[in-house]
Amino acid sequence: MRLTGREWWALIHGMVLGGLFLLAFAGGLAELYGLRPRMATEQGLQARIRRLKIGTAAMAVVTWLTDITGTWIVYPWYRNPAPGSPRSRLLASESTAGWHEFAMEWKEHIAWISPILATAVVFIVFSLGADLVHHERARRTAMTLLVLAFASAAVAGLLGALITKAAPVT
Repeated sequence: MRLTGREWWALIHGMVLGGLFLLAFAGGLAELYGLRPRMATEQGLQARIRRLKIGTAAMAVVTWLTDITGTWIVYPWYRNPAPGSPRSRLLASESTAGWHEFAMEWKEHIAWISPILATAVVFIVFSLGADLVHHERARRTAMTLLVLAFASAAVAGLLGALITKAAPVT
């Protein structure tokens, strides 16, 4: 089995970076959820905050890299106006045009919400640090933003997978 350069980039964009985002999201959500006064000792709190800072920062970086590789590496191949490009294959038939007109339009815009929200979570975590234990509203806000970042990435990822199934970038 051989992959073309474009297929490698699509794999890196979707599976590698997307997978790392999922791992970082799960870790960040678990750490934020566990930051409660009754669940943290002073010594344990410092280790949790360190993991939370590293994890949320890594998640934000991975999310930005996912969007950057998708927008400036994979997406131009999709948008190529030449006959045979994924975009032209989708638009060539009435039955597949919706994949471009709805799914791709949504995907290319909703994907950018994720790194913005992930960066907001990093800001909250780095700004409050260990004080997150005592600021219930800030902790819940960070968790909500994290879940929204995941949801927007999940929608973009699902649409991307379905579009790639209908018209792969080769």
